[in-house]
Amino acid sequence: MGEALGGPRAAFVALAVMAMAALAACADDGASADTPAEDEAVTTVETSAPPTTVATTAAASAVPYYVSLGDSYASGYEAGVGNTDNGFAYQVVDEAAAASHPLVLVNFGCGGATTTSLLEAEGCSPRGLGPGAEPYDGQTQLEAAETFIRDHPGEVGLITVSIGGNDVTACSIADDPVACVTAAVEGISTNVPQILQRLRAAAGPEVLIVGTTYPDVLLGQWLDGTPEAQQLASLSVIAFKELINPALAKAYADAGGTFVDVTAATGAYGPMTELTPLAPYGEIPVPVAKVCELTYYCAERDIHPNADGYQVIADLVVDAYLSSATG
Repeated sequence: MGEALGGPRAAFVALAVMAMAALAACADDGASADTPAEDEAVTTVETSAPPTTVATTAAASAVPYYVSLGDSYASGYEAGVGNTDNGFAYQVVDEAAAASHPLVLVNFGCGGATTTSLLEAEGCSPRGLGPGAEPYDGQTQLEAAETFIRDHPGEVGLITVSIGGNDVTACSIADDPVACVTAAVEGISTNVPQILQRLRAAAGPEVLIVGTTYPDVLLGQWLDGTPEAQQLASLSVIAFKELINPALAKAYADAGGTFVDVTAATGAYGPMTELTPLAPYGEIPVPVAKVCELTYYCAERDIHPNADGYQVIADLVVDAYLSSATG
């Protein structure tokens, strides 16, 4: 993603991303096809009646399909529960229907997915799939999505991609984490454009492709109270604002897609000098309070959003979709 890292300041940024990777390695459900999880079993739970999917729709020719690709954010992972229909892709369907623009969800998201596994790893373990999602054994996630899109010409109205967060997880145990993160970022900068180019080729020029980024959960490190932890929280914002998100935005723009800045929408870019009360933490910076309210990180050290956090992402996607559909 973007230019190679270099210099002392960039090294600090790389270390911030590496630390985020360490958290992800502990907290992600890790259910990608090529790196199965070794932690406790995770149960896939549907928290309400499942949204409309290919499996539950007999004839949806009049309703556009919504194709979702990505990692555990796409499959709707929630801490201690598993993949639920609180995930943003499922909320997109509900919000779009409420706005009289119904969609039929086809979710290829797989917990633990990386930009490399999207291109190379076949299938997804059952626990990595979102509620209502069909398995795609024998195909990579990208191949499965391409096949579906090509098999339904003119019937796909929206594609979302949530990917990149797991790419640096291996760096948490690397001998040289800065070099590892640098290589991971360079790999993302190669893989994401390739993914988007293939999706665009399958979908054609008119279909809306929306790319998402992530909340800056590492802001929660501020609560540890040490100067080092609070510096890391501040550096993580730099990593998103100046490295990760601009590179993703460029990749989506180059593919004729739309990028939505989840980091900004979840409050990360606000001043750390502005304080607000939040139980049980007392007076804390507003950006920290936001990430505490929208994710499980502050309470459970889990990097995933709660239902409200996923709704922020869904709102951004639906706004982009409605703008495209009515523009």
